[in-house]
Amino acid sequence: MDDAAMVGLMGRVTGTIGPGFVGEVIVRVRGGAEHFLAYPASGTDRIERGTVVMVVEYLPPRTVYVQAAYDS
Repeated sequence: MDDAAMVGLMGRVTGTIGPGFVGEVIVRVRGGAEHFLAYPASGTDRIERGTVVMVVEYLPPRTVYVQAAYDS
């Protein structure tokens, strides 16, 4: 999948994302849903499990940087 196609996709956090540790998100892509390793786009945010996020950067093959899609 090309980088531009991933950026802007929405997903849901399945493993808490935060500074100092790797989280996980599930994103609907390629006609299904796939899990990706995830880091916070800001580098300092903590994003809890269940939060809807948007992909802001994609590093093939399975890593994304995300931010919360909606303000809390």
